[in-house]
Amino acid sequence: MEKYFDINTEGYSVRCKLLCSDHDKTTRTFDNVVIVTHGFGSNKETAGTLHFAEHLTSKYKGYAVIAFDWPCHGADARKKLTIQECLQYLTFVTTYAKDTLQAKYIYNYSSSFGAYITLRYLIEVGNPFTKIALRCPAIHMYETMSQYITPADHAKLKKGKEIQIGFDRKMKIDSSFLDDLHQFDVMKHEYFDYADIMLILHGTKDEMIPIADSKAFAENNVIEFIPVEGANHPFQNPNHMALAVHKIIEFFA
Repeated sequence: MEKYFDINTEGYSVRCKLLCSDHDKTTRTFDNVVIVTHGFGSNKETAGTLHFAEHLTSKYKGYAVIAFDWPCHGADARKKLTIQECLQYLTFVTTYAKDTLQAKYIYNYSSSFGAYITLRYLIEVGNPFTKIALRCPAIHMYETMSQYITPADHAKLKKGKEIQIGFDRKMKIDSSFLDDLHQFDVMKHEYFDYADIMLILHGTKDEMIPIADSKAFAENNVIEFIPVEGANHPFQNPNHMALAVHKIIEFFA
């Protein structure tokens, strides 16, 4: 079952989707809630999220999945992207899972940009999650983002102008956005305290984020790391996605 809802708080409206099994469709609370976050330029409607939710909720009772749109993504109303608002959105969704759905255990499954936000959240906000699974995390988010900005747009940013970035949907950023990414280097922080509750998967054929970045981060922090042979960045091959989903559900449940 899918249910769309908005979390309206502090002047924001976070566009969310709740996924649960049909036998739980009348349930208002869940002991276990998995928050799924998407990558840059994507949205809450990915086939991978639906596939994950279907497999999880069909196998285990009392589980629900919340997917939501980051600021400026999907159905979100905001036009200018900032990291601080991304962190706020994750707080709003986590609070909803805890207070409204009364979740005893909250899990986090994040990909790419969403994984970067999650890692940053742990350091800057704290850890509300029982377990965390990261797929193709953007460890070096500043470098990843910068390489997709043209020299002309870099010049505009240096002059204090805003530019438009994105794929299907364009969003505004200014130089402070890149400065913020540059300021927070994931590799300069320690995540040893989260090693036992964290799992990282990365495709060996990822064309956007080098698998070596994830492997080095995992090794530095003694985190379980699973390379998925042949998988690209979005795990487009159904067999690769099925393997990832299986490993993550096994880790969570």
